[in-house]
Amino acid sequence: MSDLTAEGAAAHVAVQLPSATADLPRWRLLARRPTFVVGAAIVLFWIVCAVFGHQIAPDSPLAQNLLGNNTGPAGAHWFGTDTLGRDVLSRVIVGARDILIITPLATILGTVLGTILGLCMGYFSGIFDLLVSRVVEALLALPAVIISFLFIVALGPSTSTLILVVGLVFTPLIARTVRAAVLTERHLDYLAAARLLGENPLRVMVAEILPNVLPAILVEFTVRLGYAIFAIATLSFLGFGIQPPTADWGADIAYSYQNDGLGAGYWWQTLFPALAIASLVVAINLITDSVEQVLSS
Repeated sequence: MSDLTAEGAAAHVAVQLPSATADLPRWRLLARRPTFVVGAAIVLFWIVCAVFGHQIAPDSPLAQNLLGNNTGPAGAHWFGTDTLGRDVLSRVIVGARDILIITPLATILGTVLGTILGLCMGYFSGIFDLLVSRVVEALLALPAVIISFLFIVALGPSTSTLILVVGLVFTPLIARTVRAAVLTERHLDYLAAARLLGENPLRVMVAEILPNVLPAILVEFTVRLGYAIFAIATLSFLGFGIQPPTADWGADIAYSYQNDGLGAGYWWQTLFPALAIASLVVAINLITDSVEQVLSS
């Protein structure tokens, strides 16, 4: 009889354990995911480089040494030097600064504008939704690179221009996602009750709908972070982003390409900036996957 009681207690504990885990705060569930921890550690490393880059870098990223140019990775220069004799490691470390300033600001801008637009489209629907949806679809049909070029040529390449351009490119994409989330909420009972109580549309959208679509917005934000890194690096590679001689990963890859660094065997000039971009994008994707899994659980 005691054995049966013990087995029943053990089964009860086994059943209760999953629910105890499920009741943990979401941030603790994230902290338990190895993919999130690895991704966050990589992002934190690059944030440290962005903030303290000039103190960490072994040399000035702008210092030239034409007598020591194109030297391979060695003791004096762990990542080698470029065509102008600049230390590649120093440029990779300091190059994290601009991309980690522009990327979150551009993504925040696009998320805020896209959320406002998506909330209005989903809530008001009707003619307003139809007209704005046609505009959004027209913008999405155009290549993002072409739109970016037009803005940058008109406004001139600068940090503020990059933030504005990338944010505006992301706006219709995020608006479409938010609109779809709002449409699933629009006909639920709590919104009908809010309307019956006479709440104005702004309060309904901000106080009632927004908290319920926030998980979708958060996932969209983290996804767009990874795309923003690629977008900014691509614009810099094409000469429309961060301008030389500022240390920048995309611009440094472009400089090596223009001087046929790979063809001449100077692989390190391209490899290390490319690995920096890839590591940051992979880290963001690991965080995004973890956040999406936790929010959907």
